[in-house]
Amino acid sequence: MDIIEREELISLFDIYKGLLTEKQRTYFMDYYYSDLSLAEIAQNYNVSRNAVFDMLKKTEAILTNYEECLKIHQKNNMILEIIDNAGTDALKEIKKVIEE
Repeated sequence: MDIIEREELISLFDIYKGLLTEKQRTYFMDYYYSDLSLAEIAQNYNVSRNAVFDMLKKTEAILTNYEECLKIHQKNNMILEIIDNAGTDALKEIKKVIEE
C-alpha cells in the first residue's frame, strides 16, 4: 500500500468511523494512527496476527464500500476544490455538488 492509499483510508475512517464497531475502530487506529505492527496489535488484544489482518482488511473494505455508496469524501473534495477556485458562481457549484 502506498502513502496515497493510506491517506485515503485514513480520510475515509475520519468520515465513517462512527459506523464501525469498537474493535474495527481500535485495530484501525492502532495500525494506521499508532503505527503498531500486526503482531503488536495481536499481542495487545490476545488474538492471532491473522485475526488482526482479517479485521483490518474487512474494515478497509467496509470503508471503501461506504464511500462508494455515500460519496461523502468525494463531495468534500469537490467542495474544497470549488472553494479554492472560488469565483462568482462558487456557491451555485457547491449547492449542485451537495444536491447530487
